[in-house]
Amino acid sequence: MKLIESIKEFSGYLNRYEHESEVCNCLMTFSVFLPKETEREKVSTLYWLSGLTCTDDNVRTKAGMQRYAAEHSIALVFPDTSPRGEGVPDLPERYDLGQGAGFYVNATEGEWAKHYQMYDYVVNELPTLLEDCLPLKLGVRSISGHSMGGHGALICALKNPQKYSSVSAFAPICNPIECGWGQGCFGAYLGNDKSDWRQYDATELVKAGNKMPHILIDQGIGDDFYDEKQLLPENFSQVCAESSQALELRMQDDYDHSYHFISTFIGEHVAYHAKAMKVE
Repeated sequence: MKLIESIKEFSGYLNRYEHESEVCNCLMTFSVFLPKETEREKVSTLYWLSGLTCTDDNVRTKAGMQRYAAEHSIALVFPDTSPRGEGVPDLPERYDLGQGAGFYVNATEGEWAKHYQMYDYVVNELPTLLEDCLPLKLGVRSISGHSMGGHGALICALKNPQKYSSVSAFAPICNPIECGWGQGCFGAYLGNDKSDWRQYDATELVKAGNKMPHILIDQGIGDDFYDEKQLLPENFSQVCAESSQALELRMQDDYDHSYHFISTFIGEHVAYHAKAMKVE
């Protein structure tokens, strides 16, 4: 784990690191915001999973999360959205498959399987590394994300409720087996047997009995991808209601899919997670 950048902000530090990932078999880059309290004690951690085409840099420069994390004395972790580098498969002509589009699954098919193990990376390898090397409380973490990353946050939490105190999402891909983005990536990464896809679909996971104490989702009604039926929050909401899964789905008038939307409500999400992790 090599520190490659450090920027002081809000009395803490926004650091960027790289390391050789054992599960993704390549060099991975990620960012961490450490509040000033980490100079003397360990703090709780909020993981943020970004969406299609993003790296760790988009959220740390556009969302304004660090200000709120500093106020609540929590750390932020911003992983990349996929493995990258020479030898890592990619389809440059497609923004929704390959590098920048890992979809937070463990790929099983063909050339993708060697590197595209983003589920294990986010849930297991990265938290273990960071809690060993940085002043972060052992096992005290929450997770959030946007779009593809909102999908990732939901499935990581629903599959591992013991690992996360809370989960939230902005405009998540709620039912990927029923939308074009999900079908395209799942078919490539996981094969043609759709029964294998359900383990990475939040709607299907809730239907199968997976639960979190509570889920918070913000969805902009002015979001083009919502109109295109890529996100399908109503499918998720219906299954949550049928399964008694506590869900607060806030449909926000006129907001789009961008970081303008995220930055408007991100303070409320950070406070939500800080409360769940019992940060005073």
